[in-house]
Amino acid sequence: MTPVEIVKGEGPVILAQPHSGTFMPPEIVSRLNERGKALADTDWHVDRLYDGLLPDATVVRANFHRYAIDANRDPSGASLYPGQNTTGLVPLVDFEGAPIWTEEPDEDEIDRRRIEFHAAYHLALAAEIDRVREAHGVAVLYDCHSIRSQLSFLFEGTLPDLNIGTNNGATCANVLEEAVADICAASGFSHVVNGRFRGGWTTRHYGKPETRVHAIQMEIAQSAYLESETAPFAYDEAKAEKLRAVLKEILQRINALARDGKLNGADDE
Repeated sequence: MTPVEIVKGEGPVILAQPHSGTFMPPEIVSRLNERGKALADTDWHVDRLYDGLLPDATVVRANFHRYAIDANRDPSGASLYPGQNTTGLVPLVDFEGAPIWTEEPDEDEIDRRRIEFHAAYHLALAAEIDRVREAHGVAVLYDCHSIRSQLSFLFEGTLPDLNIGTNNGATCANVLEEAVADICAASGFSHVVNGRFRGGWTTRHYGKPETRVHAIQMEIAQSAYLESETAPFAYDEAKAEKLRAVLKEILQRINALARDGKLNGADDE
């Protein structure tokens, strides 16, 4: 299986999906313990959740699992949230803080995975950003994520349904952040802007409004669209359709802002 799947669209919006893949080579799977092999920290069904919502969007999806290497972490290994619990470039524990390996990868192994998987994903994503920006004068990177709604290792209490991340407003124009937040506020789903999840490495690395690349992360609590947040993590059609209606409105609004020239200045208000 190729590390990255790309669907080229003709519009200004790119949907990045770094964590919905479950592929890992057998030699990596063999080093996971039973807990690791459950792959519980997958962004379950995110590709299905967004499928068809914005037909002219480009999709860049990592087919490999985040336990092989996390495509949304700094390739240097630097923490996104210093002082807080998190998982690393190659996670050694899961989202509950429990070990996932019988044999942890050494630095040579991490370097190999960085080249084979992480670099491949970001080469593809960067190329699509450049292509879209050249075609439209602007590109909007919408980073698609989901996570279990209760994980005491990572955060207290229950996560809001919709978690918007722009690294405290640094990664996109204000008008874009406000438009997404307004739709979330009217949706009936709970939401927060730059709460526990302010945007991962992808959002922070590419989101530079002064270069006409805007990035925004959407972290969705899996309780909003799964039957249960335990195995087999089944997709709930009724829940998902309600959520998909909101996500469709968000993507259409982002698309309109980009096409109407509302994101072409670095200081959009």
